[in-house]
Amino acid sequence: MRRLPKILRDTCGAEIAEAALVMPLMFMVLLGIYWFGRAYNIYATITHAAEEGARAASAPSCALCGNAALLPDQIATTVSQVLVASRLDPNQVQPLAPTPALNDCNTGAPVTACTLPGGGQPQVCIQQNVQLNTGSTGPPACGVSVSFQYPYQFYLPFTSLNHQLILLKANGEMTAEN
Repeated sequence: MRRLPKILRDTCGAEIAEAALVMPLMFMVLLGIYWFGRAYNIYATITHAAEEGARAASAPSCALCGNAALLPDQIATTVSQVLVASRLDPNQVQPLAPTPALNDCNTGAPVTACTLPGGGQPQVCIQQNVQLNTGSTGPPACGVSVSFQYPYQFYLPFTSLNHQLILLKANGEMTAEN
């Protein structure tokens, strides 16, 4: 019991001042880790949604139809379902043409235009019958590209990041199934 009064007399408040300086910085670092993790989670989710849209667009719709391609609205619905399942707002999706431009399978000319779905659907850029794997050593394959971007904003106190909107980009490519 005699030691406690001696310890209290010998402290001069430096620990409180140090804690007052260090705690806000630690809080900022922890919030930064959280919000960067959330940004990475959203990026992984929208990339998965783009890949699912490309997978749905490349798969045959029925065996007797002669491999009729899905309509852009059906592809956008697939993307929307993945986004809603992950609790992201499909209405915030913005179209994004892939860069560099993909080439048409039939003509070899660069395809710069996107097929966009109708109203009420996420605005995803759909390019069908385009050459994929053009940068690899193997022969290019024909397929589908689905791409879009999704806005994200960090929420960190005392920084200018709160005023910047970051557009996370997603691109999914899938070779066509015969």
